Amino acid sequence: MYAAWGVAPDTLRDERLQRRLAGAGATRLQLNLDDEDVAPAMRLSTGADPVRAVVTVWADTDEPTRVLAEEIERLAGWEVDERRPLEPPATVDGVRADALANVAVLTKPDDLDRDVWLHRWLVEHTPVALATQASTGYVQNVVTRALTPNAPRRVDALVEELFPTAGMTDIHAFYGSGGDDRELQRRLDTLMASVARIGFDRDIDLVPSSRYVYRLDDQ
Repeated sequence: MYAAWGVAPDTLRDERLQRRLAGAGATRLQLNLDDEDVAPAMRLSTGADPVRAVVTVWADTDEPTRVLAEEIERLAGWEVDERRPLEPPATVDGVRADALANVAVLTKPDDLDRDVWLHRWLVEHTPVALATQASTGYVQNVVTRALTPNAPRRVDALVEELFPTAGMTDIHAFYGSGGDDRELQRRLDTLMASVARIGFDRDIDLVPSSRYVYRLDDQ
């Protein structure tokens, strides 16, 4: 998975890039693009220049990193262990998913043991996240190693959550609280308490995005 800055969405959707990645051994490509379709959504950044895209590549080689570094001026990448507690809805190859796809770029707190942090996140927090939000997809990615030098900060996890498009402007649609303000507050309190236990309430880059998936093994 790669965070990208200063790159136009159309550049990443160019078929030429897909062909280059396929030639480098990639079998699948996912683009999460902060574009005009998600302009009303909330975004967070740990730096002055926000992440504009998250690129995910499935491959058995590091060659796609070289290709992306040649195409994207500012790039940070990580090898990840992927888990899918809630499988995102399938989409047609190269067609935008009918959803708001949020990608959070996260760091483990220094005062938390890694095994404790992983258990709290993957085992204890997961059912809380799914029960308190109107998620239609939930993908957890644990970073196993960095793929690029000089990343702007340490990254230990990336999380992708899909929500109804209405969630960009309607908080009840985002949390699935059905217009009930008391239920909304209960969900928020429950979720935030769980998030604080794993340190995901600070040092966050939150990238709202349009989501595109491409199969590359037939390129």
